[in-house]
Amino acid sequence: MGQIFDRQVAGPTSNNKNQITKVSDISQLPPELALQILKNLNATDLCLAACVWQTLANDEILWLSLCKSNWAYASIYNRARNGGISFRKVYLQLDEGTLRFNAGQGLQYFIENELLDDTCEEISKFIHNTRRLRATEKRKLLQARRDILERLIELQSYENEFLPNALRQFFTKLDAPEDRNEYLSFLIENFSKRFHECNRDLGLSIETIYVLCFSLILLSIDLTSPHVKNKMSKREFIRNTRRAIINGTLSDELAGHLYDNVYLIGHVARSTMTAH
Repeated sequence: MGQIFDRQVAGPTSNNKNQITKVSDISQLPPELALQILKNLNATDLCLAACVWQTLANDEILWLSLCKSNWAYASIYNRARNGGISFRKVYLQLDEGTLRFNAGQGLQYFIENELLDDTCEEISKFIHNTRRLRATEKRKLLQARRDILERLIELQSYENEFLPNALRQFFTKLDAPEDRNEYLSFLIENFSKRFHECNRDLGLSIETIYVLCFSLILLSIDLTSPHVKNKMSKREFIRNTRRAIINGTLSDELAGHLYDNVYLIGHVARSTMTAH
């Protein structure tokens, strides 16, 4: 940590060049500048930096920033407004809770250590705002807690999104199941409601969106699976999708754009969806 930091100081010399001042200790810098330097460190390096610059590296602002960069929302942040909470300790606890969750122990550690309130709303916000939770473990939790799953879907925004792109975004947040089962139907049903709420001006009913979602998933499997030799053509997709929509209409132009999107970009639920 005895690294030399270079700082350019504006000021003409005899050669009309900027003078360079060497700083061997960031504690010699203004606190604002020193903190800006330390903000670039991860948690491990920040702990090492504390061995040299204890006051600077233990600054609560630095550790709060690290917490929120990994877990953008946690119930404890609201309680921290009253003071008396060490965000370095909070970071270590959140990290430990994440390791335990990913090892199959659920949210118990978060709740027992008051990092997370045991309510549907708080758990939903926590899951929605972190990418560090293992997808398979998160799926297990959501399959058991449909109330959390429903609220989590309500927190998504698909305004002005093209349907296949919105589905990809959806399955990035919520891992697709390995089989086309009841859980997948539940996911698509609630996604269709949310997509409809965000895009009422499209004129597509919830039922039509639901049918289109499954059509896109099946098309994705058809076009990407090496086991399917005769790939579905655009004409076949348009005809099959139009027949599947009972109460509603779908223009050939829109159906064609849906096909083109999957053909060019790929699977809408690539994570774990398999062909049968």
